[in-house]
Amino acid sequence: MSKAVLFVMGIFLTTFVYAQSVSESSKSITLSGVVKDKSSKANLPFVNVVLKTEKDSSFVSGTVTNEEGRFSITKIKSGNYYFEVSYIGYKTIKQSLFVGNLSEYLDIKTIEIEEKSTELQEVVVIGKTAEISEKMDKKTFSLKDNISQNGGSVLQAMQNLPSVTVQDGKVQLRGNDKVTVLIDGKQTALTGFGNQTGLDNIPASAIEKIEIINNPSAKYDANGNAGIINIIYKKNKKEGFNGKVGFTTGLGSLWVRKENLPTIEPQYTFTPKINPSVSLNYRKNKINVFFQGDYLYTETLNKNEFVTRNYDNGEVINSQLKRNRNTHFTTLKSGIDYSVNDQNSLTISGLFGSEKIIDRGDQPFFNGNFSERKRLWQFLEDELKTTIMATANYQHKFKEPGHLLNIGFNYTFHREDEKYFYDNYLPTSTGTDAFKLLSDEQVYDFNFDYIKPLKYGRIETGIKLRNRNIPTNMQFIPGVNSVLDINAGGWATYKELIPAVYGNYIFENKRWEAELGLRMEYVKIQYDVNPNHIVYKSDGYNYTQPFPNLRMAYKINDNNKISFFYNRRVDRPNEVDIRIFPKYDDAEIIKVGNPALRPQFTNSIELGYKKNWEKGSIYNAIYHRFADGTITRISSIVPPSNLIYAIFQNVNKSYNTGVEMVFTQEISKLYSFNINLNGYRNQIDAFTVENKYPTINTFSADKQEMYSGNIKLNNTFHFSKNIDTQITAIYLAPDIIPQGKIESRVSLDFGLKKAVQNGKGELFFNATDLLNTMIIKKEINGQGFFYTSDDYYETQVVRLGYSYKF
Repeated sequence: MSKAVLFVMGIFLTTFVYAQSVSESSKSITLSGVVKDKSSKANLPFVNVVLKTEKDSSFVSGTVTNEEGRFSITKIKSGNYYFEVSYIGYKTIKQSLFVGNLSEYLDIKTIEIEEKSTELQEVVVIGKTAEISEKMDKKTFSLKDNISQNGGSVLQAMQNLPSVTVQDGKVQLRGNDKVTVLIDGKQTALTGFGNQTGLDNIPASAIEKIEIINNPSAKYDANGNAGIINIIYKKNKKEGFNGKVGFTTGLGSLWVRKENLPTIEPQYTFTPKINPSVSLNYRKNKINVFFQGDYLYTETLNKNEFVTRNYDNGEVINSQLKRNRNTHFTTLKSGIDYSVNDQNSLTISGLFGSEKIIDRGDQPFFNGNFSERKRLWQFLEDELKTTIMATANYQHKFKEPGHLLNIGFNYTFHREDEKYFYDNYLPTSTGTDAFKLLSDEQVYDFNFDYIKPLKYGRIETGIKLRNRNIPTNMQFIPGVNSVLDINAGGWATYKELIPAVYGNYIFENKRWEAELGLRMEYVKIQYDVNPNHIVYKSDGYNYTQPFPNLRMAYKINDNNKISFFYNRRVDRPNEVDIRIFPKYDDAEIIKVGNPALRPQFTNSIELGYKKNWEKGSIYNAIYHRFADGTITRISSIVPPSNLIYAIFQNVNKSYNTGVEMVFTQEISKLYSFNINLNGYRNQIDAFTVENKYPTINTFSADKQEMYSGNIKLNNTFHFSKNIDTQITAIYLAPDIIPQGKIESRVSLDFGLKKAVQNGKGELFFNATDLLNTMIIKKEINGQGFFYTSDDYYETQVVRLGYSYKF
């Protein structure tokens, strides 16, 4: 641990730093209760309940009980108060009141009054929510403040956030990609049920904010040991008709960073980006109707990887994988909120997503000195992903504020229609191949959630049921001199059933906070494989497991708090991880799934400290995760072939230990900054596994370990005439990857925005990776080979945009 601390401090002193700054926001809290006569137990109407400050007894808020003797006081902020309960013929009761930082609602139950004074016990209510929540279990970031990434995708926006790194198109939290991604608190096919997907094609213009939850409570699905990222779509509830329209355009790949190998088509340059968006809302009386529509068109140099492979027999192969990509992505979300009455409401919404991808690629292979072209692999990918989601949510509000019953149903349909066409040019022959993949995913989710405020906290409990079915069919269409494994195609069906029940108890007083939760999940997975497959057979598993969570916190004073977390979570293999069909997007590194893959279970502990002051805060954490049955991809060769097969396997135990710091400070009205430092040690124990594809072979690896981390610095300037600018720098240290490592990466981003039209309009300009330094360099070691790769994919993009609110 001391090495990790020293490593982080060394990075801090010698490198660029960056982190995302987000302004703090406040939310109101509600105090409620019932006033009764102590003798007769009768409810007392029209009793005065007044809240005053403890410091100078100034009036804050007040109310009278209704005909049932109930009262509620809303919009209470953090602080020290006392309240008075007075009624004709009764003695006035005064009691100190501490407003805490945990629950949004407080129910103090029954207050019994009589002619003699009766003191009430001390009451705790909740107040302010900041960038890092008072519970220290999550960080919340508004995308409108992410000036340097406006107009891009959600994935691009997230790479600037504290604790987050992006590698191979996936988000990592604290160096771990086992992340569950939610949209509005739900798993969807847009972002993946389990493994994350599609984040690079969701327009950031559709998103209001992003929550990063490192220590999820039991109410969340247990999948994803690194944590949860919750993407919250825009939704307005202002009275009348209102909305927002926007348009962004840009260019990427402004120059060629490395020239192509001979004999292939040019790589994309000056790639256009277009992103129109519209958000509409109409609210009147009991009805609120909302609509969010976004379209994103991009041309991208998606891959430009130069690889040198060295084999133990002395052979050296140089290659380049270049992929020019055109993407059309459309998302439409609409719905209606209907308030049946003050206690019952219904929300019905739908989401449609369409992602059209056209890839045109080249992959030439040369000998060691580039004097001979051994092979040219050219391909065209035509892929269409269609997502339809329908959601219905019913909410019942009991008489006590914050006392809720939520019932929800969610249906998702996701079609993956993928076609690949290949031309394989060899010195003495030419071959043509193709394949077609069709997958229809259907998911039914039902949830029942109940929240009951208590005098010193609340209880949360609920039930969730998921039924998921994914029939998949792969058709290989061999041509002349085919290289496809046509016997590895056919059909396969993935079936998933997960009922779960959870309970959370939250407690808070003036010094202590506690949250204790337990989630029980039964999981049944069945993967049926067509009997003609040459290697794999039908497989499956089931388990019933507890997933506890614990949070304990001690409030040293109003500005200092220490918290301890414990979580047990799981990473279930997703359908694509066990998919039996070989994938040929790289001609000589073939990716194949593994139906025998089993879940990875992880335990994690964390100790955090947060300190606030008038214009800033600091958050520090020490964390440790240890996983059993670690899921990772293993690359190996099967002699005499030089093809590399990359297959998912459960290996041995793995460990992730680290420290994190988030420091925020407003220097003046002109300038503020935010620094995030994260240093960690990753370790995978030695292991031996058996790969079955294409033939049975054994692979062994020694223990891998590495110290790594990242530092992010965000500088925000507020100039006159409503001009804001942002300069961000990111440094990612070398890190461990399966069978190898990835080298360090550096980038610098810039953004500027100006409010116009009396604040209703906004112009912005930004540029990502200004210095064009974000290059992915890897080293991979396997039995019988090792290779190095440098990927000069598109990272530099400039954008110009405008939005208008009405």
